[in-house]
Amino acid sequence: MKLWFQQNRALGTLLIVFGIGALFAGVLLYWRWATWSDARQTFDQAAAERNRLEQLDPLPNDVNYRKLQGYLDRYSTALNKFKDELKNGVVPAPPLAPNEFQSRLRLATVATVNRAQTNNVKLPDKFELGFDEFATGLPDTAVAPLLGQELSQVQMLMNILLDAKVDSVISLHRTPLPEERKSLSTPTPSPAAGRTAAKTSTPPPTAMQRNVVDVTFKATPAAARKVLNEIANSSGQFFIIRTLYVHNEKDKGPPRQRTEPTPPQAPQTTPPQPGAAAPLNFIVGNEHIEVSATIEMLRFGS
Repeated sequence: MKLWFQQNRALGTLLIVFGIGALFAGVLLYWRWATWSDARQTFDQAAAERNRLEQLDPLPNDVNYRKLQGYLDRYSTALNKFKDELKNGVVPAPPLAPNEFQSRLRLATVATVNRAQTNNVKLPDKFELGFDEFATGLPDTAVAPLLGQELSQVQMLMNILLDAKVDSVISLHRTPLPEERKSLSTPTPSPAAGRTAAKTSTPPPTAMQRNVVDVTFKATPAAARKVLNEIANSSGQFFIIRTLYVHNEKDKGPPRQRTEPTPPQAPQTTPPQPGAAAPLNFIVGNEHIEVSATIEMLRFGS
C-alpha cells in the first residue's frame, strides 16, 4: 500500500481532498436539515394553533362573562374614586341667587381688604376681586352659582398672595365666563328660531372648564417663590400657571467697585471689641421683582 501511494501520489492526494470535501458537505447538509426541521416544527405548531382558534366558539361563556363583569366593577369603582378626588380639588359651586352672590362679593371684598391691611399689602383702588361689574349690578340667575364658585377661587388665590406678604397687588383681571357671554349675547328668540333651535341637538357639557385670571404683584424674590409654590401645591383648588413674566426693578447689575488705598487713620484709643464683625454689603438680593401671571382655575363638570 505504501508503495502504491508512492507510485500514485497525485491520485492519493485527490482521494484525500475528495474525502474531506464529502465530509464537509455531509456536515453542512445535516446542519441545514436540522434548521429546516426546527422551522417546520414551529410552522406546524402555529398552523395547529390557528386551526384551533378558528374552530372555537366566539360567543362569551359564563366564565368570561363573570371576568368581564369583574373588570367593569373594578373600573367603575376606580372611576368614582377618581371623580371624588377631583371634587376635593375644586371649590364647590352651591346654588346662589343673584342677590346672595352680591352679598358674598361684598363680604369677600371686606375680608380681603382687612387681611391686606393686617399683612401690610397694598391693594388697587376700589378693589372688587375682579368682579367690578357686579359690585353695582346683579348677575344672571343661571350664572350666579358659577360666579360664586369663581369668587371662592379668586379669594383663595388672594389669600395666598396676602399670606406671603407681597409688597402690593398691582392688578387683578378676571376673564368673563363663557356662560356670562351667552347670557349677555342671547337675544329674545322668535317662534321660528325656537322651532329651529329645537331641531338642533344640544352640545354635551364640557368635562373640564377653566376660569382665567391675570394677576400682577410686586414682592421680594423670597415672597414670590412662596406664592408660586403655594399656588402649585394648593390642596383645595387646582391652579395652573399658564404664563409667567418676572421683571426685576433693577435693569442693570451693580457697578464694579475699585479698591483704593485707604488713607491713614489716627490711632484708636479704644481697642475693637472681640468678635465684632464689619457690616455686610450685599451686592445682589435686595431688589424687588414684579410678577405677572395668567392663572387658570379648573372646574369639572359632572
